[in-house]
Amino acid sequence: MDEYKDLKSIIDEATGVHKDATRDRPYDGQPHTSEGIRGKTLVEGLTMRDVADCMAIGLLEASGIPELQDAAERGIWTYNDLYKLEDFDPVAAIQCMGCNLEKMMGIYPNVPKLHFEDK
Repeated sequence: MDEYKDLKSIIDEATGVHKDATRDRPYDGQPHTSEGIRGKTLVEGLTMRDVADCMAIGLLEASGIPELQDAAERGIWTYNDLYKLEDFDPVAAIQCMGCNLEKMMGIYPNVPKLHFEDK
């Protein structure tokens, strides 16, 4: 057995991207991710258009294009902006979408508060 893993396999394992995306897979990832406890949150009070808008905003935020990221942040984007996308990180877009769903539901950030302990 190889004691060392390359960085990609370590990241894949930590993020859960190597798992088959079946609906019945466990929520056993890092707690603050959609693969962990945070991912168990039910989407409530949103319309299908709200969900689509969150996906569009997530794509724009993950685009790496400052003008599109700014438009998404300021709420002045349009669906036509999506046609300007060329190369982006799809996992980042999904993570951004999740944060925007939480924002629309009024529960962002949906993670426990951090506490600093001075030792």
